[in-house]
Amino acid sequence: MATRKQVEAARENVKNAQRAAKRKRTIANLPKSTRRGLGQQAARARGRGGKAGHALEDRNREQLYELAKEKDIPGRSKMGKWDLIDAIRKSR
Repeated sequence: MATRKQVEAARENVKNAQRAAKRKRTIANLPKSTRRGLGQQAARARGRGGKAGHALEDRNREQLYELAKEKDIPGRSKMGKWDLIDAIRKSR
């Protein structure tokens, strides 16, 4: 039988795990429109054979991040795809 202190600690661990899962924002937790958009981007990438497109919109976040890294854009690690596109265009 668990002591009262152990039960409270277990409850706190569960709450911490739930908070962490909410912060992580896995694909399953994203809004439906965002998931659909990601699927459409993936379909376009498969059509190109995984190669980067010429337009910034055709590239995935990792490819944009590498481009931002080459241009030494500050704050790039916290940016999403569209933020990276804006920052890269401003740096040109």
